[in-house]
Parts: sequence; C-alpha cells; structure tokens
Amino acid sequence: MKTRIALRELENFVAVAEHGSMTGVADEIGISQPGLSTSIRNLERMLGVSVLVRHRGQGVSLTPEGGLLMAVASRVGV
Repeated sequence: MKTRIALRELENFVAVAEHGSMTGVADEIGISQPGLSTSIRNLERMLGVSVLVRHRGQGVSLTPEGGLLMAVASRVGV
C-alpha cells in the first residue's frame, strides 16, 4: 500500500525543521501550535518514523530520518 503525504504536512515539516521551533513557525504560517503539532504527528504516523525530536522549551531537532526527509523535500522543491 502506498503512503500519500499531504503537501501541506510536508511544507509544515520543512518550516519547523528550518526554524527549529513549532511555536515560532505556527505564528509565521498562520496555524495554531496544536494544529501544527498534529500535522507533524500525522506525517510521522504516515511514515512510521519520528522526524523531529522535541526539546521542551528549547525547540526541535531533526532525527536521522528527518534529515533524509529534508533532503527529499529539497529535491522536490518544498
């Protein structure tokens, strides 16, 4: 079965990865922080891997799988 990732979820992931903060990105892209977190969790659930490590009060960092996803996203122009 093929997994289809919504472009919006991939864009949200890239924005968070580049910014390093869910809260800061949520404000910038006009989505609530809980909505952004849900988007990232949905992406992780679809892929079956964690793409971000959440550091309470200190932002996020990429997992090795998140780094691979960023490489793919940049290749497709996200």
